[in-house]
Amino acid sequence: MTDKNRGMTDRYREKVAIVLLVDDEPDILELLELALRKMGLEVDKAGNVREALTMLAARRYDLCLTDMRLPDGDGLQVVQHIAQSNLDVPVAVITAHGNMENAVAALKSGAFDYLSKPVSLDQLRALVKSALNLPPVALQPGKALLGTAPAMQKVRDLIARVARSQAPVHISGESGSGKELAARLIVQSGARRDQAMVAVNCGAIPENLMESEFFGYKKGAFTGADKDRDGFFQAAHGGTLFLDEVADLPLTMQVKLLRAIQEKRVRKVGATGEEVVDMRIISATHNDLAERVKQGKFRQDLYYRLNVIQIQMPALRELREDIAFIAQQTLERLRGDAPVYLSEEAKLALQGYDFPGNVRELENVIERALALCSNNAITEQDLQLSPAERPHSERATPGDKYPLPDYLDRVEKQALLDALQQTGFNRTAAAKLLGLTFRTMRYRMERLGIKDPHGQDADEG
Repeated sequence: MTDKNRGMTDRYREKVAIVLLVDDEPDILELLELALRKMGLEVDKAGNVREALTMLAARRYDLCLTDMRLPDGDGLQVVQHIAQSNLDVPVAVITAHGNMENAVAALKSGAFDYLSKPVSLDQLRALVKSALNLPPVALQPGKALLGTAPAMQKVRDLIARVARSQAPVHISGESGSGKELAARLIVQSGARRDQAMVAVNCGAIPENLMESEFFGYKKGAFTGADKDRDGFFQAAHGGTLFLDEVADLPLTMQVKLLRAIQEKRVRKVGATGEEVVDMRIISATHNDLAERVKQGKFRQDLYYRLNVIQIQMPALRELREDIAFIAQQTLERLRGDAPVYLSEEAKLALQGYDFPGNVRELENVIERALALCSNNAITEQDLQLSPAERPHSERATPGDKYPLPDYLDRVEKQALLDALQQTGFNRTAAAKLLGLTFRTMRYRMERLGIKDPHGQDADEG
């Protein structure tokens, strides 16, 4: 027997993988069994919840695929039994077409993915391959997410659990709090770890280019389209699409994105046919998406598609007991062989600072202090954390911080204005000062309504 017939991955090269199918419809069972056996898998079948639980207790399975509607209960009971019994068995559910509530409930209970009826055999095969490529035990990622505070421990534990799932994950948190790092840790510990992770900053793409950037285009679709080009969805096929600052998507693009996620198909600009795409979606934003839904700025149906599992990244000021340790680890990474250390007064100053820019700001502070210090000791003065120089967001009164999206927009607008003032409204220089690309700078200025002192759009200079 060849390796192909013995299993799907190296994990199963020594034995045939065994799948448990749970469904009370003989026709569907026969169809699924035939498809799985053609993949070289062994199949057991159960017709109800009781039979399924009995079989799970008697034999070690590599995958369980269960229908949601069963004669003596529902598939959610099977999912919950596997999770509560700590069985190392990936489980997926089959739901009625359009019934996302059941799919979301199953994903939150521990299922790693779902299929909608009528079952697509292509999607079934992709799901099985992903399931059999999952790590045999939940890894402990997140070593780069430093700190022992309960809030950070909770994040690391959640990352370890959701990594094995294929469910959409939404990561929220302030700018600089490590949202993209959390996304990468999820990917590194999951079945798609060897495939591409395509990270997209949704706030940096001009609205008129969004469709072609996301879905690609055919040659001749518009002026300048001199050849076929894939978009983000095609580039992420088989892997993960990370939608950063997803709240910045305009409503027109939200509709198209929702359809692509639902149908798992995209149409290139200028194409007549659609392409099948398979990927995991992870999104992130510093905005409160639920609040954006209430304001009519974000579609509710897309919100529920993206926010199946939520991870809230803590702000650095919520990890105050870990700030000195994180600063020390950052220093060790940046200093190379130089024998530089943080003085006790510097550690105390860092612990007392609120870090509105979170870990990203802490890294900048340490890098600057490393350049300024003398005698191998970083002092409080080297940190440059005097109240007069702290960002405007830290000097704001508590009442100014609500509603949060408006407050964050004010902070961002002030930061952009400060940089533009320093550079004489030269957008290229201001973007460099802020660590942004020119295109991102231009987009954010347009979004926040920033114009030059004469009332015209600020020039590049």
